[in-house]
Order: sequence, then C-alpha cells, then structure tokens
Amino acid sequence: MKPARYAVNQLYQRTTAHVASLPSPIGGWNARDSIANMPPQDAITLENLFPTVSNVVLRGGSTDYATGMSGSVETLMVYSGGSTDKLFAIDATGKSIYNVTAGGSVGAPDVSGLNNARWEYANISTPGGNFLECVNGIDDLQLYDGTTWTTINSGSSPAITGVATADLTNILLFKNRLWFIQKDTLKAWYLPTQSIAGAAQPFDLSSVATKGGYLVAMGAWTVDGGYGMDDNLVFITSNGEVMVYRGTDPASAATWAEVGVWALGSPVGKRCMLKWAGDLLIITQDGLLPMAQALQSSRLDPRVALSDKIQLAISQAISIYGNNFGWQPVYYPKQNAVFVNVPISVGQQQQYAMNTVTTAWCSFDLSNLRKIAVLQN
Repeated sequence: MKPARYAVNQLYQRTTAHVASLPSPIGGWNARDSIANMPPQDAITLENLFPTVSNVVLRGGSTDYATGMSGSVETLMVYSGGSTDKLFAIDATGKSIYNVTAGGSVGAPDVSGLNNARWEYANISTPGGNFLECVNGIDDLQLYDGTTWTTINSGSSPAITGVATADLTNILLFKNRLWFIQKDTLKAWYLPTQSIAGAAQPFDLSSVATKGGYLVAMGAWTVDGGYGMDDNLVFITSNGEVMVYRGTDPASAATWAEVGVWALGSPVGKRCMLKWAGDLLIITQDGLLPMAQALQSSRLDPRVALSDKIQLAISQAISIYGNNFGWQPVYYPKQNAVFVNVPISVGQQQQYAMNTVTTAWCSFDLSNLRKIAVLQN
C-alpha cells in the first residue's frame, strides 16, 4: 500500500500550471481559417471592437441627431457647395426631403409628395454655381442649387430632354459631365460638360454586354495607363459584366475608347461601388473587391478580395440578405475604416468594418442603418 500512495503523491507533485500570454487580436475577425490554422492574433468573432495597428478599441456609440421624420431614413445626401456642406435625409414613410444639417427636430420638409425614398445623387460645380442632382427611377430628377429644390423634366426650366428623368436610376459626375443609367436597360445617358441640364445623349451598351441583364451602377476608376494617371468610367451589369471606357467625349472616337470587358460576380445592390484612394471598390457575390486587382484575377484567385479573411461570413450574408435594400460600402477616413452595411431586415442592420491600414476586419451591430453618409465638419 505504501508504494502505491507514494506513486500517487509523485503524480500530484509533477502537475504544474503554465502561464501563457495571448496577443491582442489586431489581426481582426477571421471567418476563413480553421481554429487549428488560425494565427494567435486573429479572432473567431470580433464584435464592436475595432482592430488598430497595436490594439483593439471599443467602437463609438450612437445618438439621435435629427428627429421628427416619419419612418426610417433610406437616403442621406451631402450637398457640397464650396465652403458650405448640407445634409439631407429622405424618410421611407413620408418620402420627403428634409434638411437635417443642424440636427434636432426637422420641422417641415423641403420637398414632399415623392413616390420613393431611395435616391442616388451627385454634386457638380459649374460656372453658374454648385448643385446637387438626385434620381430614383420613379420620380422626376430633383435639383438643389444651395437654396431651392427644383423638379427637372423635359418641360421644366432648366430642362433635361432626350430621356424621361423619372426613368433614371443612377447618377455620376465623370470628367465634368453628369452621367445617368436608364432603369432596366443597358443604356446610359450623359449631359454636356459643366451642365446641370440640356439635351441628354444616349450611350447604348447593348452590343457590348454579351451576358445581357441591365446596368446597375457606374463609377470612376483611377489607373495609370502607362502615360500618367487617368480616370476610367466603369459600368457593371446585373449579371456581373464590367465594361470600362476611357476618354472625355463619348461622341468622338478620337477622344473615347473601350478599355475592356470583364466578368465578375453579380453586384449586390445599386449602391455597390465606392471610390477609395486611386481604386474603386465594389461589392459583388465574390465579396468586396478592389477593381484594379479584381479585373485581373479575382475569379481565379479569391485572395485579391479585401474581404478574403471574412469570405465565409460575407458570402453567407450575401446569399441570405443579398436582395435586401441597404447594402453599401462607405469610407470613413477619420477612423481609417471602410464599412460595409449589411441589411439583415427592416430595422436590423449589421456592419462589417475594415481597418484600411491593416485590412483587419470586425463587425458592428449598429441597428437600423439604411444609409450611411459622411458629413465633413
């Protein structure tokens, strides 16, 4: 009996505790690798904690800024007129445009009687002043001149002719010229340079888009074509076909040319593009892609996606919620962050946030964000 007791005592004496130190999860959220292969600085989940270059910090809170609107805000528009910035909101129930720059109770709307609250907008400066124009594919185009809102159609003053402005779903300022997308077609329209109205000219992509579908979005992509930096105009269709053009005047073969046509995953929502530094980010079924790398090898090498480390999570979210309204990438330079709004349902949203320095990800649970905008102040 004594030897047995001695052996047990020896076993207990050899059991020791070990202390280990784990680094802060600055590698961010990892929804791609297995736990066994995951680096120690990565996290299985990282919610409401933003990874910086040296630690993780608790995300900022939220507070009501402007009140008195009926229903959720589905559009935020920033008017940039020289030294004056204004913020406008359009609510889902009243479908009215409110000036919410000062915050607080909003009072009467600037524009009422609209049929849809989901608008796209662009700012343009001309010799006549600074303007904001917005379209939604249902209502006539709305123009703001810094003081007054005006409904623009073929019979207004000023007027846009050649296409019904109520059929325009997207808008972009490219090379001093406003461009539009016509609803459910492969046709774009453009105005004269430095103009807020006039005779719109068609730019039909039906013979270029071999996969069919319709135009969803467009953006400006800055690249070095070997002779200096230049902006390209990028179109993407509902079937994920990307068409890129370079030049200044679409009516002249001498100053306008097709760069190429590529195939990506289908875009997610019509607010799928984000101008970021010299690149153009786009949300597709392949994740959040930088255009410069995506057009080279995204379908062959998924690691070019900025969302590669959370690819499983973002792919699942797109599969389940991809048809919901509210998908949008937003750049917030003050925090070195890019946010991707994920609309789970009405009143429930999630945000995937990426540190633009380290490309580390996390998730936020800021509910009821149908649209994100950054107002410089």
